[in-house]
Amino acid sequence: MFAELAAIVAPIFVAAGIGFLWARLRQPFEAEFVTNLVTQVGTPFLVFAALTKLPLPMAVIGEMAGAALAAFAGFALIGVAVLRAMRLPFHSYLPALIFPNAGNMGLPLCLFAFGQKGLALAIVFFAVHSTLQFTIGVSIAAGTANPGRLLRLPLIYAVAVALVFIATGTTVPKWLANTAELIGGLTIPMMLLAMGVSLARLQIASLRRSLTLSLVRLLSGAGVGLGVGWLLGLGQPATGVLAIQSAMPVAVFNYLFAQLYRREPTEVASIIVLSTLISFATVPLLLLYLL
Repeated sequence: MFAELAAIVAPIFVAAGIGFLWARLRQPFEAEFVTNLVTQVGTPFLVFAALTKLPLPMAVIGEMAGAALAAFAGFALIGVAVLRAMRLPFHSYLPALIFPNAGNMGLPLCLFAFGQKGLALAIVFFAVHSTLQFTIGVSIAAGTANPGRLLRLPLIYAVAVALVFIATGTTVPKWLANTAELIGGLTIPMMLLAMGVSLARLQIASLRRSLTLSLVRLLSGAGVGLGVGWLLGLGQPATGVLAIQSAMPVAVFNYLFAQLYRREPTEVASIIVLSTLISFATVPLLLLYLL
């Protein structure tokens, strides 16, 4: 069991550790370029490749998407309640409690834990996550809503094209499948390296507050994921994927939005660092429970 667990978590820790060490050694790393490359190019190709390589029935895709929406609703309700109790502003802290690191950490963990089917299910969760984060998440941080952002997400078009192939039963041309797999293959390693670099550059501010909110994100996330999976009767590996994705630490993009809109970025950075560090202990425990 421990050998199996190590096979799942070691690649994530090693890749992120390389990124962390790279930044500490002051080696060049253009974070903005890498983020844009992964978001605008790598992720859409990864999503298309994963959904079409191991096609999931439309009913399963819909079921997983519905479970993801239910989980995010749970995160939002818990986040609002906690922030009201702590008298903290929603626009600064609520996105951090709602949106986990379902890309950088969640995707590789689901891949190594449940194989290609796990990755395909995790991609469905990630697609819902990204859509909500770049619309509702940005709107919360900005204080204004802009539905037009959705149309600027390449991910949305990748999902739409993949669903057309799946729904019609059309075989993806070999050249397109190979291209998507090749370009999409850069995404997960680059995500992990970028996460390590980000952790090396971010700093901890208010320790007690950051620790409290980090634990809320990790523990409530795991609880909501397992609870939604149980209530909907998803079974495995869908419940496992939902739990893993829901239990991830705070997404790094929350810091970028906080910095862009001046929503206490130092505080948000602290929650990202602490929640990620704590997840190195909580994730193996969750995997032991799931496996």
